[in-house]
Amino acid sequence: MQRLRVKFGRGEEVKFISHLDIMRFWERAFRRARIPLAYSEGFSPHPRISLAAPLPVGVISDAELMDIILNGWMSPQGFAAGVTRQLTPGFEIMEVMPVSPTLPSLQSQMRQAEYRVELTEDKAKTDVESAVSRLLALETLPWHHKRDTGEKSYDLRLLIEDVWLIEWEQSAGSIGMRLRCGSSGSGRPEQVAAALGFTGHPQSIHRTRLILEGS
Repeated sequence: MQRLRVKFGRGEEVKFISHLDIMRFWERAFRRARIPLAYSEGFSPHPRISLAAPLPVGVISDAELMDIILNGWMSPQGFAAGVTRQLTPGFEIMEVMPVSPTLPSLQSQMRQAEYRVELTEDKAKTDVESAVSRLLALETLPWHHKRDTGEKSYDLRLLIEDVWLIEWEQSAGSIGMRLRCGSSGSGRPEQVAAALGFTGHPQSIHRTRLILEGS
């Protein structure tokens, strides 16, 4: 068996596709490309495909990671070429590399994710800079998030590793965020933007990097 790690992007054309639909899309693309997928054992076998971290609906990315177990051997170049021919606009394979089959799962290695968040609001650059500094100086940040199952309360500050201003001009700009992303919790860029005092939803959220343990 062979384990390949694929870095791929999801663009504007498909940013509203759910995590489940993304998995179905890749399964179809692999089948059409005649990729020798390995399957799980049991009553209902399924392809051994796993993503590092689900990408929220509405977020674009050029940094997603996916591991695929093959029941055979393929060169990374041949894999990328064959699958790329099956992709629809909005999906792009950036890189394919072989990794050891004995490595821990991608999900267990996930630690942080970086984002570029585009925002518009009637704020001066100095106001945004001050808001970033105040947020990073906090030791705790109690937060309440409403879900279909009820309200969840937690410390948002624990999910924020770093925030920085990328650019700001004429009441619009972008902010960089490095947020925790893993089994212990995942930060949401729109919540961090709200904590910075932005009242509207971000114009765009772009995941630019996934950080694994030891990377």
